[in-house]
Amino acid sequence: MNNPVHYREYAPPDALRRHLRCAWHLRVDAAPGRVDTVYPDGCCEIIAHRAAPLRAYDAVRGWQPQVPLLFAGQQRTAVRLAADSPADCLGVRLQPAASATIAAGALPVLRDRIVDLASLDPGFALAFGNAALRADPDAAVAAVFAVFGTHVAQIDPRVEAAVLELEGCDGDIPIADLASGNGMSRRAFQSLFRERVGLSAKEFARIRRLQATIRLLDGGDTPVAELAIAGGFADQAHATRELRRVTGATPARLREALRTDRDGESSVRLAAAFVRGRLAT
Repeated sequence: MNNPVHYREYAPPDALRRHLRCAWHLRVDAAPGRVDTVYPDGCCEIIAHRAAPLRAYDAVRGWQPQVPLLFAGQQRTAVRLAADSPADCLGVRLQPAASATIAAGALPVLRDRIVDLASLDPGFALAFGNAALRADPDAAVAAVFAVFGTHVAQIDPRVEAAVLELEGCDGDIPIADLASGNGMSRRAFQSLFRERVGLSAKEFARIRRLQATIRLLDGGDTPVAELAIAGGFADQAHATRELRRVTGATPARLREALRTDRDGESSVRLAAAFVRGRLAT
């Protein structure tokens, strides 16, 4: 059976690495009734639908069509997506400390929201959309990188250093230590981090722990109890609760689904691709 999901990531040019984590191209063949998911990773994204927009699930309004050009703020739970017709998307994942590149001042209120990119920056939305709609995906990615080359925001070095430290230890560090290490009070640090990243430092640390645990589940046979402790959770029950809250799956079910990408587990296929940076082969 052909794989209905096609996903590829592109590394940014050196000049943009502090601002962009990657660009990506996604093509999804329509499959009525199938729902794909994307797990939170601590990054905001800018996305262009190059074909019919996907539908996203909203807890209040149910399934809603997305707009052609969108800004995805920081998400704390999985985003559920469905395609009624073949979908073709191109996106850019921002570095956490560069989240304010487009949404300066608005990041905290955009948490758990996906909005029209033009509502934040009409000029950038026009340039990004024109670049992303080039017929060849590789050419579109190159054009999008060129757009960002003239549209980046200044990064606060204290936030960048804190993000790198949180990522380096998969979120396993007291927030008070991050604040003092950057010469700030805890309150001032928390306010600055939320303003520039869109999440509190504690929320960001939690997401990094979950991502690390998911990668470990995907890549080996270590017992869940050991993974939980290694991931900074109090115990296996704590890790299970957090994974279920974010992904909707227990660690055992998630490990099996990530490892095999079985047709019966199609709801995690896209999530697995984003965790790995590629589709399983």
